[in-house]
Amino acid sequence: MRMARGLTLATVWLWLGACPAGADGVMLIQAGAFWMGSDTDAPDEQPLHRVFVRNFWIERHKVTNREFAVFLNARGLKSPEGEDYFDWDDADGRIHRAGDRADAPWTADRGFEEHPAVEVSWFGARDYCLWRGRRLPTEAEWEKAARGDDQRRYPWGSEPPTPERAIYGRAYNATASGDGRPAGASPYDVQDMLGNLREWTSSEYRPYPYRADDGRENTRRDSTRVVRGASHDDPAESLRVTRRRHYEHRGLARGHHFLGFRCTTSEDLGGR
Repeated sequence: MRMARGLTLATVWLWLGACPAGADGVMLIQAGAFWMGSDTDAPDEQPLHRVFVRNFWIERHKVTNREFAVFLNARGLKSPEGEDYFDWDDADGRIHRAGDRADAPWTADRGFEEHPAVEVSWFGARDYCLWRGRRLPTEAEWEKAARGDDQRRYPWGSEPPTPERAIYGRAYNATASGDGRPAGASPYDVQDMLGNLREWTSSEYRPYPYRADDGRENTRRDSTRVVRGASHDDPAESLRVTRRRHYEHRGLARGHHFLGFRCTTSEDLGGR
């Protein structure tokens, strides 16, 4: 197939409708406008408005306990600013030292290796993605990856949540691996975006309409950041792709049993 300069084979296949484009477990979200927010739900989700998002790639699954343990062994427990990466002393965590020695390696608890990582602070999520050569998604990128361009309420469409589509309504800290519910995937085959764990984003919490160039994508340590998605112990009625939550610095500096993350990149991965 002869391609125009600047196109990748993955992009061409996406245009032809063959399948969502993916590379190394990340999915291409093609540039374009989509409908963001809602006119019928919480006030901070209003108004429904059009947002243009450039090409980006987003990981199909949330970062797992196994993956984050590798990062802790490589980088330690604290950011350059002195912020904790992980609530190592919280009983809800699924990553522990492999032995009693202070220098014993971090390892995911048996049986939880492929569950999404919990108790990771916003700083831990930010720096893990940077360590991988990636970044946290903006809340606009997150919503487009979850929603597509047809104003759907859930990643899978308009039908209400079911256990085959999402992990919700479970007991405290009852997470699951992220790859067991393909019926709940988004239009781009990104999985586990509603349920299991909510997700950190890079965006500062500000009113809509969303604008990437108004300062909300800043790097200030003390910004209030947006959380998207839903958790394993959220009720079904709280699941929707437009819901916004947020944390000030104190909440960002700690992990939570209901909160995880995934990474994105603007780098073209189509040839990998």
